[in-house]
Amino acid sequence: MSPLRAVVLDTDGVLLDSAVLHAAAWKSAFDGCIDAWADARTGHAAQPPLDAEREYRELVDGKPRLDGALAFLTARGIELPQGDAADPPGCGTAWAVAARKEHAFKEALRAGIVEAFAEVRPALEALRTRRMRCAAVSASGHARPLLESAATAPLVDVLVDGTDAGRLTLAGKPDPALFLEAVGRLHVGPVDAAMAEDAPAGVEAGRRGRFGLVIGPDRTGGAAAAAALRAHGADVVLPDLTAVVDAVSGERP
Repeated sequence: MSPLRAVVLDTDGVLLDSAVLHAAAWKSAFDGCIDAWADARTGHAAQPPLDAEREYRELVDGKPRLDGALAFLTARGIELPQGDAADPPGCGTAWAVAARKEHAFKEALRAGIVEAFAEVRPALEALRTRRMRCAAVSASGHARPLLESAATAPLVDVLVDGTDAGRLTLAGKPDPALFLEAVGRLHVGPVDAAMAEDAPAGVEAGRRGRFGLVIGPDRTGGAAAAAALRAHGADVVLPDLTAVVDAVSGERP
């Protein structure tokens, strides 16, 4: 097999230490509506809060906001109208719940700075030295300013984010459209590229997109998280981006 020529990297949780902010924002959005949903469903007791580990990773992590809201509502058996993208933050429609998440995430961003993981800049520089083209991918419209503030934007050749997804009507994960757009801009085929994703939905997208190597970075070291990544299609689960550099720099397995 020939060496890989490019690597596509998820942004939240792989390049930036921002996944925890997304998880907290989703928990705030869902948990704040639980009482309202119970009242609206006469005779039903209030549901438990969002499980920030299992439910977040399985249902929401890495997906566009509306898709994440719909996945959670469906899993909990909560029926809401989809509503409209212009809906203000609330609990009455899926779009309103998505807007609650966006509001909570922006509040979290105003309260602090999102940083790249410690090994990310050296790893991206190592990939550049080895002539490996790199793309960053995110379903979030916040990815570009966050990468720029973390001084990592100049180290990737291409960024495909939520703004691009909306403009080009690209489907969200687990559909591979975002990742295929990224390798297209790098002028390589997916079979000649690796992709690194920490969310099960993103790993599944890599498998569906027929990437040459699908990597599941997992900084938690937990057996359950690693098993979920493998179950969704990861060829290998690695602890950080330094290990990813080593994996993509040699012959593919």
